Amino acid sequence: MSFIKSLENRRTIYALGRNVQDEEKVIETIKEAVRFSPTAFNSQTGRLLILTGDAQDKLWDEIVAPELKAAMEAQGVPESAWDNTRAKLDGFKAAFGTILFFEDQAVVKNLQEQFALYADNFPVWSEQGSGIISVNVWTALAELGLGANLQHYNPLIDKAVAKEWNLPESWKLRGQLVFGSIEAPAGEKTFMDDADRFIVAK
Repeated sequence: MSFIKSLENRRTIYALGRNVQDEEKVIETIKEAVRFSPTAFNSQTGRLLILTGDAQDKLWDEIVAPELKAAMEAQGVPESAWDNTRAKLDGFKAAFGTILFFEDQAVVKNLQEQFALYADNFPVWSEQGSGIISVNVWTALAELGLGANLQHYNPLIDKAVAKEWNLPESWKLRGQLVFGSIEAPAGEKTFMDDADRFIVAK
């Protein structure tokens, strides 16, 4: 499979299941995708929490759902809106697993102190590194025939996640990639006109 074809196959898929045959291969593929993802100064600031099985259920049932419901109530969102939200969360829970992407702020801070000239850039480069890792892992999973969708319930769930899995305080949650077997394909993808997006100069 060509690289461009792999990118084309990486789609946002919401209908996910647990029909994953080789969990060990999936986990190793995730690790390799992260290892070979570039970071500024080879800082390797990315950290991952990979949840499957009971841990997957716990994330969506016992952490995201109550935290989100409380936030919605605090903002005066009508109770009737919860049913649709709950159904959406149940869809994420039905997947095989969730990868939580973090950036280690201790490493970022250390780099800022070591290289003061670039201090303002390291948080930016850290965010760029997180994006690179997320897409590389997502694409690697697509090559295994798995689907995924990227969610952002941070910072709403940050404290509860850190407490449940005893994570270092320096880990900053940046996104959650829900993944599993593809139970229904993604819809058609549309693209804006190239003339509005690209400038080629010689």
